Amino acid sequence: MFDEKYFTKESKQIIFKYGRNDYKKAEEKGTRCKDFILDADEDELVTSTKFNTCYNCLFRRWSKTSFTCLKQN
Repeated sequence: MFDEKYFTKESKQIIFKYGRNDYKKAEEKGTRCKDFILDADEDELVTSTKFNTCYNCLFRRWSKTSFTCLKQN
């Protein structure tokens, strides 16, 4: 089951509720996520790698307004 505090379900996709620019919420979720893996492609990293953040995760796929998490299902 997906984390309703951070994500919403639209069709079959799990979308981050806080969009592309809420770095604090993305870090909150990223530090708690058991599935987090840092994206190995440095060009895809959005923030510092000091802390886990959804924005730097291998399993996020960007959309126009937010991202889809491939592990929150």
